[in-house]
Amino acid sequence: MVSTLNLLVLIGILVASGTAQTADPCNAVAGMKYMIPSAFRACLKSFPFDEKIRQNVLTNVIKILEGFYTFLEYYDKSPPPFEESTVDIFGELKRINETEYATDYDFSWDLYRTTNELNDAHTKWYPDCYLTTESILPAPVISLLSNGTESLFIAPDLNDLVPMIGTDFISYLSSLNFNYTRLAGAKIISIDGLSAYDYVDKVAREESGNFLDHGIRVNSVYTSYRIAHGVYSQRLGDLAGPPGVERDSLKMTVVLDGSEEPEEIDIPYVGHFAGWPFTDSATYWSKDCLPGYSTNGYDVKGSATPLTEQERQPMGKILEVQDRSAIYINPLLLPDKYYPTLDADLWSGDQLWGYILPGSSTGVLFIGGFDSIDFYDFQRQLARMILDFQDAGVTHLIIDLTDNPGGAVCLGQFVYKYLMGSNYVDNPGFESTMRASPIARKIVDADISFGLTSTWLFYTPDNYAFLNNTRMNKTVDYMEPVVYEEINGKHVPVTPRYYDTCSRWYIQEFPTEPPFPLENIVIVGNGWCGSTCAMFATAMAEKAGTPIVTFGGKPGGAPMEYKGCAGNQVLDWYYLSTEIKSADLENDPDAPPDLIVGGDFRVNWRNAYSWKDKSKPIAYLSDISTYRFPYTIDTYMNPQNLWIYV
Repeated sequence: MVSTLNLLVLIGILVASGTAQTADPCNAVAGMKYMIPSAFRACLKSFPFDEKIRQNVLTNVIKILEGFYTFLEYYDKSPPPFEESTVDIFGELKRINETEYATDYDFSWDLYRTTNELNDAHTKWYPDCYLTTESILPAPVISLLSNGTESLFIAPDLNDLVPMIGTDFISYLSSLNFNYTRLAGAKIISIDGLSAYDYVDKVAREESGNFLDHGIRVNSVYTSYRIAHGVYSQRLGDLAGPPGVERDSLKMTVVLDGSEEPEEIDIPYVGHFAGWPFTDSATYWSKDCLPGYSTNGYDVKGSATPLTEQERQPMGKILEVQDRSAIYINPLLLPDKYYPTLDADLWSGDQLWGYILPGSSTGVLFIGGFDSIDFYDFQRQLARMILDFQDAGVTHLIIDLTDNPGGAVCLGQFVYKYLMGSNYVDNPGFESTMRASPIARKIVDADISFGLTSTWLFYTPDNYAFLNNTRMNKTVDYMEPVVYEEINGKHVPVTPRYYDTCSRWYIQEFPTEPPFPLENIVIVGNGWCGSTCAMFATAMAEKAGTPIVTFGGKPGGAPMEYKGCAGNQVLDWYYLSTEIKSADLENDPDAPPDLIVGGDFRVNWRNAYSWKDKSKPIAYLSDISTYRFPYTIDTYMNPQNLWIYV
């Protein structure tokens, strides 16, 4: 006779066996483009914690930080006004190493969130497995000045924006019986039990990441216009478009447009999948979670194919989840009614758009990014655009850098030198250094020994120039003599300073004099100006005295920084791994191991130092905007209205 206890155990085994065969949570969401976030989160949490993966990933992260991260010691005590970005990095990694996790998701998402709190868009753990989805809240928010008072609103253009996401998204909202249309322009009183702006601060503090400055992270919470992939686009913002599938809904107390009574509404988040197609947990893991061709690098000495000239450009750019998705995500187009109605300059397109304001001698140069489809076309395009401006009698120039993520370092320097004139600029870049750690010095020694060059790699000496603008040859050990910088009481080894060698990539002749009087140039933006954009804005402000107007922020008119993350170059793990393997150092005790899961720990690899204070990297130099204005209903999503206002 079977005992009651044994019978219960047998039933449990059978139920578990049947569940494993028929209730795979990944099978339940396979093939879906939109879904309830928790349903997809159940799929992600179906992979058990694996200590081998934790040790592999943490070892990779720790050794990258120790060997290559330029800002490591600054986090011990971030200087004013960036105190909020102080993080005990190795204390947090120790915590993660000692925490008991139930699933691989719990571990990897904790590491993602922790590195995101460094507030450095250049330095973050990106787990491929768990960044295949973003969440969309059909209620992006924006701070607007209305009737003399700044308040938080659901975007007034909501009913024009949501259809741009697609009919399938609208159909999904309909299946939830959720009417988003009534929310357009609603004034927000509270969110999730906090006052409206307190919740914005919470998101900026805990979720936005990317920027040292809290004020810029506040603007990142809001929806904004931008140019993405060569088209006018609308960014949802960190509240309405966060990565991952962490929550299903958000409660807001709002006063609907046309009403006077507050109403609490539970607004659904919608999970949006953009990874490789799968059918169950096994295929999801194999397609979306394992290392891919661009996860770990290779030894270039065995390759006959050098980097393309585009790939050889030093890059500094913010990456959002959409930039890393396996399936290309079309940018969310700006609703037609907000497109500039001015005739675009003949040479507008890709990342450069030019206009002339009506009845004036003011031109507008909207630079959406410095990551052009074609590095050389960008140069030709700018030169022709400025010539057209001059032919039209333009004497004043507005440069719009709103939501500019950065891009090729040398294109930022190109625009700066073109506007300044070659008579006034020799090398258009900043003095730069990198960490002179033992592994970095070994890489340079090996590159010199093997005769490697910038045709394949970034550590090789011929990438750089001495401060007299003489390009180094491939035998110069620019790591020596090691310089020790004092940062928060620690002696940090860095290289002697050097310049970029961007001039070798320029095909366009520079004007000798500024094409416009420098005092007639103004920069506008929202502070969401990353990396190469930050270096360009800083160069214009420091060398040309260009005033910078920043829109957004919160009530009270608190000063706002005009630039976001501002390193001189970022390297993804793939490129660092290639540097290490090409130097035959993959087995060196200081070398990070290859990743055994799909992912990337990218890192800020080089510093740029301010011309105003050469002792400080520009990333940690507080640069307050000349003017700060709140958005209005007429300017927050209408670039032409904003330019005319300026």
